Amino acid sequence: MKKVNYLFLISCILVFVSAYPQSNPKEMPFYEDQYKNLQVGFSKTTSIVFPYAIKSIDKGSADVLVQKAKGVENILLVKAAKQYFFQTNLTVVTSDAKLYVFVLNYDEDCPDLNIKADNAVAASNDVIFSADNENQKRIEQCASIALSKMKKTTGLKKSKYQISLEVNGIFIQQDVLYIRVVFENKSKINYDIDQFRFFIRDRKKSKRTASQEIEIQPLYATSSTAVIPNESVTIKVYALEKFTIPENKYLTLEMIEKNGGRHLEVDINNNLTDKIFPITESALILFKF
Repeated sequence: MKKVNYLFLISCILVFVSAYPQSNPKEMPFYEDQYKNLQVGFSKTTSIVFPYAIKSIDKGSADVLVQKAKGVENILLVKAAKQYFFQTNLTVVTSDAKLYVFVLNYDEDCPDLNIKADNAVAASNDVIFSADNENQKRIEQCASIALSKMKKTTGLKKSKYQISLEVNGIFIQQDVLYIRVVFENKSKINYDIDQFRFFIRDRKKSKRTASQEIEIQPLYATSSTAVIPNESVTIKVYALEKFTIPENKYLTLEMIEKNGGRHLEVDINNNLTDKIFPITESALILFKF
């Protein structure tokens, strides 16, 4: 009986000893499968394509070079600054509130040259942007809602040369305005847009009086096309930072034709607030589903 108890005690001790190292956080093993592994070379550049604009980049070592591709916001270029660097990591935050973590290893022979970040593990809904940064994904969602909303604004239309420019919906969500614009081309000639501008300007005054124009740059547009095909209708939504129109001023939408003279303008006076429809949080939740 004593022998059985002794063997039982020895077994318990062995189990406890074997289990203890696993409970010590300092000795937890590092599982690389939790992250996206990238093989990076010294003489070749790796391109990582993200679904949204890159907001923040942090590299774990100076032995790695990283920079955004020139002229774009969602492509990151990565290469080794020295050969045979020790394994390190790369952390990227994108404008859709997602965090990406990559494990970087040196491999001159077979580096990964083109990577889609969609396939990497990303943590979502855990990123909180500073107040001066708008969440790009939310803006895109709200613009899509504004594009599909049935509510319409009337009386903001200008037609000329068989071309019409109309604002038929103005929406707001938090600090962003969404202006729905209808472009109609009844002619048999395509309309190529050279410039499409939003600016606040003074009401018309005498030629001797200087006027002031303040241009407003859109944060986002649902389409980047610059052509209105002949005999067609195109609808776009433009997201603008929230503003109000002072008294004696207009918000003007100006469209200028490329290599042509069919220019149009639509003016919105300072009763803009009477024409705005809110986009609610419940509408955003339904849109996600």
